[in-house]
Amino acid sequence: MPDKCTVPEISRLTAEKRPAVRNAVLFVVALCLLLLTIQVSDGWRARKERLAEVAVATTNMSHALAAQAESAVRVVDTVLAGVVERVETDGMKGAGRPRLQLHLKNMVTEVDELHGLFVFGPDGHWLMTSQDRLPLYTVDDREYFQYHVRNPDRFVHVGKPVRSRSNGEWVLPVSRRLNNPDGTFGGVALGTIRIDYFSTLYKTFDVGSNGVIMLTLDDGTLVYRLPHNEKLIGTDISSGPVHQMYRSLGSAGTAMLRSKIDGIERLYSYRHLETYPLIVATAQSKHAILEKWLKSMLGQALITLVAIALLLYFGRRLVRQIVIRDHLEHELVQARELLQEHNRALTVLADHDGLTGIANRRRFEEALDVEFARTSRSGAPLSLLMFDVDYFKRYNDTYGHVAGDACLRQVAQALKDSLVRPADLAARYGGEEFVALLPDTDPAGARMVAERIRQAVMALAIPHAGNGAGIVTISAGVYTSSAATAADSATALVERADALLYQAKQSGRNQVCGGDLAAP
Repeated sequence: MPDKCTVPEISRLTAEKRPAVRNAVLFVVALCLLLLTIQVSDGWRARKERLAEVAVATTNMSHALAAQAESAVRVVDTVLAGVVERVETDGMKGAGRPRLQLHLKNMVTEVDELHGLFVFGPDGHWLMTSQDRLPLYTVDDREYFQYHVRNPDRFVHVGKPVRSRSNGEWVLPVSRRLNNPDGTFGGVALGTIRIDYFSTLYKTFDVGSNGVIMLTLDDGTLVYRLPHNEKLIGTDISSGPVHQMYRSLGSAGTAMLRSKIDGIERLYSYRHLETYPLIVATAQSKHAILEKWLKSMLGQALITLVAIALLLYFGRRLVRQIVIRDHLEHELVQARELLQEHNRALTVLADHDGLTGIANRRRFEEALDVEFARTSRSGAPLSLLMFDVDYFKRYNDTYGHVAGDACLRQVAQALKDSLVRPADLAARYGGEEFVALLPDTDPAGARMVAERIRQAVMALAIPHAGNGAGIVTISAGVYTSSAATAADSATALVERADALLYQAKQSGRNQVCGGDLAAP
């Protein structure tokens, strides 16, 4: 039989080891997730840093472009202010006219921002120009002219871009109102800036592929857009993302927006000019901004994926080895349990009667020796009951051996069921003879148990034509030993119980004969 201490220890160690596969899988998965988390975290942080870096660059660029636009318009405005002062002070008649004409030509020559300088009368006719000839058409239909007719203020007005009627160029009109001495409308002084001037200026700035630079009026009228498309000049983009952002954020801002013109998502930065009603915006496409970051992240991601693949590969091999080892150990445990089960079966076969299932004579004799030795030490009584099925040979002859075997099994079960204490032992002694060993049982108790067994067998009501009672009955001999019978041996105890059994059979069967504590 296996060592009683070894089996629990193996079971305990097996229970502690069993989660190894789960722990190994969890470790590999956790490590893979950690690598992915680090990669995603670093990638997201690098992305935010890249966007923040470009946001600073576009903000600085929009600030620089706004300063240049402010400077260009201010130069034209300053020139216009001088022209207005001369016209209103000196007039345009007499000797002052040629000097003013020369002044207009010189200003256009010297100031790069200027496309032309013009003076119009209250009816829109040309009074003076920086050009060589005086056109015959009027400008009373132009937006800037109508503005000054309606508004008496003396502030500079930046009008909507128009195409010059003299040479067909797109220009941005910057104008001031002229007043008569009595304050009534006296005409308009106009300075124009070529749209190409902004094109030449903005092309020097690098906004990357699909980048944009825009100059618009406050009302959303597009003055210039890089990349240049002449068809877009003068269009209304007030519903576009830049002007929506301007209305919500104020004079400056930065945000990732999608263009309504071409649908490209860009990082926009805009700034409103400090003095004039113009907005400058610059933008870089999100794709161009993140292209370098994306290439870097793809390289790092590839390295991470290779590391994860290697980790999964070796982790799988490790887990597989653990599974194989556990499987082998499980098979060994099953083999050990099967062997133990076989050992238990052999033990049962060795200690139990094959026909009736109760203890056999070998087991009875082992128990008798142990209990007799114990009662010799302690002085406690030990009772032995021996039973015999009455006229069993006749039963076999009448009903056959199969029925005889069934009868013995029923008698053995009745015997076993009648013993209520765990220490009591029922056994088949041989043939139709049975014994019951009752430790710590005095003669009265032993006779009571024997009588209970006899009654239980009769209650089975097994038909027996060869018996006078008509059913199967038993005879019993009961003997009790203690320290007072020190001369007794285990063998003598059996002999005296057997003698009492013989006496019961001689006295007519189906009865119990008992002995005293004293030696016979």
